[in-house]
Amino acid sequence: MRHCFVFIFWLSSTLLASSALAQQSAATKATESADSKVPAPKRALQAVRITESIKLDGLLDEAVWQQATAATDFIQNRPNPGPHEKHPTEVRILYDDANLYVGAVMHDVNADSIPQELSARDDFGNTDFIAIFLDTYHDKLNGYGFFVTTGGVQMDCRYSPAGGEDFAWNAVWESRTAIRGTDWVAEMRIPYSAIRFSATAEQLWGLNFMRRRKRENQDFFWNEVKPAVDGFVNQWGELKGVRDIKPPLRLSLTPYVSSYVNHNPLNAEGTRRTTTSFNGGADIKWGINESFTLDATLVPDFGQVQSDNQVLNLSPFEVQFNENRQFFTEGTELFNKGNLFYSRRVGATPIGFYNVEEKIGADEKLVKNPAETRLLNATKVSGRTSKGLGVGLFNALSNDVYATIRNTETGEERSVKTQPFSNYSIAVLDQSLKNNSYVSLINTNVTRAGSTYDANVTGGLFRFANKKNSYALDGRIVYSRRRGKVFGSEKEIDDQDGYKYQIGFGKISGAFTWGFNHGIESNRYNPNDLGILFGNNNISQNIYFNYNKYKPFWKVNNLYSWSEITQSLLYKPTRYQDISISGGTQTTFTKSFITTGFNVNIDPTKNDFYEPRVFPLGEYYVRVPSSVNVGGFMSTDYRKKLAWDVNGGIRTYAEDDRLPRPRRMGYGLAVSPRYRVNNKLNFRYNIEWDYKLNQIGYVNGGMDEGEPLDQEFIGQVILGRRNVVTVSNVLSMAYTFSNRMSFTFRTRHYTSNVLYQDFARLTPGGNEELVDYRRNRDNTYNAFNIDAVYSWWFAPGSQISVVWKNANNPDYDYRSGNEATPLYFNNLSNTINTPHNNSVSIKVLYYLDYLALRPKKG
Repeated sequence: MRHCFVFIFWLSSTLLASSALAQQSAATKATESADSKVPAPKRALQAVRITESIKLDGLLDEAVWQQATAATDFIQNRPNPGPHEKHPTEVRILYDDANLYVGAVMHDVNADSIPQELSARDDFGNTDFIAIFLDTYHDKLNGYGFFVTTGGVQMDCRYSPAGGEDFAWNAVWESRTAIRGTDWVAEMRIPYSAIRFSATAEQLWGLNFMRRRKRENQDFFWNEVKPAVDGFVNQWGELKGVRDIKPPLRLSLTPYVSSYVNHNPLNAEGTRRTTTSFNGGADIKWGINESFTLDATLVPDFGQVQSDNQVLNLSPFEVQFNENRQFFTEGTELFNKGNLFYSRRVGATPIGFYNVEEKIGADEKLVKNPAETRLLNATKVSGRTSKGLGVGLFNALSNDVYATIRNTETGEERSVKTQPFSNYSIAVLDQSLKNNSYVSLINTNVTRAGSTYDANVTGGLFRFANKKNSYALDGRIVYSRRRGKVFGSEKEIDDQDGYKYQIGFGKISGAFTWGFNHGIESNRYNPNDLGILFGNNNISQNIYFNYNKYKPFWKVNNLYSWSEITQSLLYKPTRYQDISISGGTQTTFTKSFITTGFNVNIDPTKNDFYEPRVFPLGEYYVRVPSSVNVGGFMSTDYRKKLAWDVNGGIRTYAEDDRLPRPRRMGYGLAVSPRYRVNNKLNFRYNIEWDYKLNQIGYVNGGMDEGEPLDQEFIGQVILGRRNVVTVSNVLSMAYTFSNRMSFTFRTRHYTSNVLYQDFARLTPGGNEELVDYRRNRDNTYNAFNIDAVYSWWFAPGSQISVVWKNANNPDYDYRSGNEATPLYFNNLSNTINTPHNNSVSIKVLYYLDYLALRPKKG
């Protein structure tokens, strides 16, 4: 109860502070926008058609540039929304039958005031930039962004309600920059093949420009973007005057060849430790019409993607990894609608990978068991019509996967299928509506060959905002269907039919926003064949309040504060799970640009139905005492050569008086310094330390019938009181030779130690009783990897990359019982000295554009 009083006091203080700020805001209203909740009037810019050629050199010395009207008088968005720029920006737009040209002059104090750090593509770095944003269908929801820095580094992204700001999208376009006296100049050529638009005689596109002056940490937009207004694309201006252009035939082929040399000292006896391979394939882009594009990858090779951050997983749920494969990150905003697509399912670990051991005889050994499913191809068709209808189709095929088992006496080998031939598909319809609204329909399907199960998920989503874009109603309903038998078994699949729904309403614009949500995930809802869900069988609801101060006051630039109450029940049977009360705030100081914040979270006693790993849920649960978490963070000014990110927290639990146990505690600390040596070289280091003291959890691995000390406890739920210490170190370095050539190096060491103190038997109703369990269940897990990448974009869309990857085998470096090593430096030494897998590869991509290759007329 005292935790609730603490939160009520904190919330009251926050609301009083918010009230005081609101009064201060009213007192200074004359210096601020008349109504920060109303979008700014839309500006318009006229483009000029040209017939002469433009030399892309960053000089803008062609006379035709002066014939175009300049977009100027940009308005600051941060740190102080509203003021007009003091150092003028001038941007002009030209166009011809094939390209859009952007010429921009950014005036400044002197050349020394213009930071020019080089970085890899899609990485902003410590530098100024200029950007153009295009909403080519003028639906005020979806758009493109093209950025170029003072050093000529390009960034590009897509904007959508589903994907937000997606920098994984890449287009082929060109730019040049130059420093001229006290100004810097940027020139862009954006081919129409890089964007999509309708075939109407006269185009009306949404348009905006953005300038960043890194020296002052200022962002400016040509058409004012107000932070208190919900949405981004809907706050752009308009581009007029683009007439009689036709969507081009968008056809490109990007063939690749790659070669690998791999050395794995852990390969089975009788197999080669060093292997080589040569691969070839291609990516194809074809503009089916002015709206839709087909993207296909044939015999894809993802061997050069960044290594996953492997961790020790003590939870009842799987680990979700980032997607690093470009085909699955680029242009996928439609497929991410409703969060029903987890792309790592495509080409994932075979579904029978972990069951091979059960099929090995006494005189046999496992020789080969592929941990990944090789894709045959993947294809996606996506686009949006002039009426705002987005359509997305995705399909991928993977082949059969086999493990190899060898007879130790005869040498004869046999194959065991671990993954059947599979087809993955997604279909999406997304209709954009007025007022930043939409309705969507999504279907995902996995069909497997043979006598195993198939899965299908269908979902509908909507968002309706009022005309003023101040309130919105949103929701979704999803149905999952699975049919067939468990792979390698005659047992019918569980979770055959399930559903999920969610409904929410809230105030979405203004300094003060609020909302509430309610949802249910049924006990048989399961989208995991092509999506990801950590736990179903839930009824949840929450209510939240935000108060944001966007303009500077006192000694800070802004203030963001939030509070939330969330409560959940088990769906079947309906039982209490938990309630959480949380809140926090953050701000950036005006002079130092130090950003700092804190958060508090109060959890009354809760029942964890998932930790016991007993299904169906409801009878067994782990009772977690009430707790309070307090955390904070600080991030210093990235403009300085040395900058720091620091965050930490502490969670304290109430005493559990049911058993004579010490109080639980949790501590976490992360420190991440970054040092910029010069405009080409930088280093980053991150160390994270996490300590859970007297944590109560399921003894991972359960009981083993072959272990004598486990015999007495077979069929029981045994919990352990344990101390878990986890340390992660990541060191990365980047050297950028030019805006087209870079070298990056990243190494990571992760270690987690679990030391058990005592054990208890869990009985129905959340009761626990101490037991005399003697088997040593301590364990240590280490993961280590190096990713070194040299990349050279030698032509638009064409790249040579050389990659060295070094990694230990985490399964090999898993130590249990008496072998567990709690000392960090012992773990580091053991990890470095264990056998590592090394891979060196080279890959060449070459971009071929039909428009550039076709014979010229005349």
